[in-house]
Amino acid sequence: MGTLEQDGGKLRVLVHIRESADGTLEGTMDNLDVGWMHIPITVSTFQDFTLRFQAWRIDGLYEGKIARDGETIKGTWRMDKDATPLTLRRVQPSPIEGIWKGTLRVPGMELRLVFYIASSPDELIAAMKSCDQGDAMIPMGSVKLIGKAIIMEALAIAARFEGKVDQGGDAIEGTWNQGSLALPLTLQRIAEEEEDAGRPQDPVPPYPYGEEEVRYRNERAGCELAGTFTIPEGDGPFPAVLLIAGSGALDRDERMNRHRPFLVLADYLTRRGIAVLRADKRGVGESGGDHITATTTDFAMDAEAGVAFLETRGEVDRHRIGVLGHSEGGEIACMLAARNSTLAFIVLMAAPGVPGWILAGQQARRTAELHGLDPEAAAQHNMEVAVLLRDEKDDAILRRKLEQKLSGVAEPQRSARIQYLTLPWQREAVGMNPAEHLARVKCRVLALNGEKDVTVDAKSNLAGIREALESGGNSHFHIAELPGLNHLFQTCTTGSDTEYGQVEETLAPAAMELVAEWIRS
Repeated sequence: MGTLEQDGGKLRVLVHIRESADGTLEGTMDNLDVGWMHIPITVSTFQDFTLRFQAWRIDGLYEGKIARDGETIKGTWRMDKDATPLTLRRVQPSPIEGIWKGTLRVPGMELRLVFYIASSPDELIAAMKSCDQGDAMIPMGSVKLIGKAIIMEALAIAARFEGKVDQGGDAIEGTWNQGSLALPLTLQRIAEEEEDAGRPQDPVPPYPYGEEEVRYRNERAGCELAGTFTIPEGDGPFPAVLLIAGSGALDRDERMNRHRPFLVLADYLTRRGIAVLRADKRGVGESGGDHITATTTDFAMDAEAGVAFLETRGEVDRHRIGVLGHSEGGEIACMLAARNSTLAFIVLMAAPGVPGWILAGQQARRTAELHGLDPEAAAQHNMEVAVLLRDEKDDAILRRKLEQKLSGVAEPQRSARIQYLTLPWQREAVGMNPAEHLARVKCRVLALNGEKDVTVDAKSNLAGIREALESGGNSHFHIAELPGLNHLFQTCTTGSDTEYGQVEETLAPAAMELVAEWIRS
């Protein structure tokens, strides 16, 4: 374990090195303060009292000298051309340290959860991911081990796991609490996480186009974004589009439920002569920054940095650069187009067209209808909570009012729910009105929605988009409701999010064809 001093702050890192089956050395690296967990490292040198390893995923390199007693390693950590002293000291791992996996059975679907637990001399840290909903790591803000009992809390998703380690130390039996759900969950210790099988539409290399791993900076926020830039074959310059993911800790492929929609879409568009940039969201994957404290406005600044990157590329036609946003990403696309007159077009896929507090009620109504609950009561409750978040500026008063509003929810779920609702992103999202940005958009607009979208109701939101564009005098738009498609633009039966992982189709070909032809027209 060691401490990096960067930009006036301190970052604690843990390095795990072990011997693999073939006798070579391998390992992983954890950053306790940023939330990076289980980053693979490649050990290239471990001899003559020298250790050298590379963390290729974050482009980091460490080289140090091992003390004669083997207890410390004094060296230098290099990343992004910066060199920082780093001394590592041997620490004893906790018996619970390792990788744990379990299956959470929720109504209508099963979710595979993986937890990475590491220990420092003073505390336990952990992160988790839902394999069927994406590869994004979710930091566990609090981890407590008291005897055989363990409690882990994830603020970002208002969830809590309470369990007990068995006598052998290889299983944890417990309960997963999230919202109104309290579900049994048993975690088993595993040596390594297995790779997920893909989906039928996943492209398979070699690709008939160029692909480049890129990095660019949002200078205002002081964070670096990492992404993939795909360039068509042939002579450019080409039209180009930046893909902007929806809400949540999503990577450049918008990975969820073993689907990678942005990988599939980028492949489809690039094969048809359109250059595509897609990036990990702030604080996700290889991108820097803090995802939990970021708001839609922050993500919009990150997207602007992506557009600026495209403008520097010689393969790109600077007069034909646009952005495509899915869900919240569509709202971000509108924000960019409202203040950037150089954008040639925006594509809105399941983007909100009504204010956030109205959308909250619509979502609750549609979800209640699918589950046989009272839709009007659900809509009314969600709208009242959203209006509270929108209007009450005093945090202490807001929390008291939420305590009253959620008095029917048992602890600790109520506290976790309030923590989630009062996140900066949530408070900003419910107060947003897309019409304010749409009315200032002057470029070409393509707005699409799936007829069976439960998250962003097609008819009312497309109508809101049309009305706002027309109010601003923009007639250069095409709006379409696509039959039989859900929020992810999959061909579906009900539109419920429980179907996302069950449907093998990642993106309906008709939707991708419409997007490609419209951009090229």
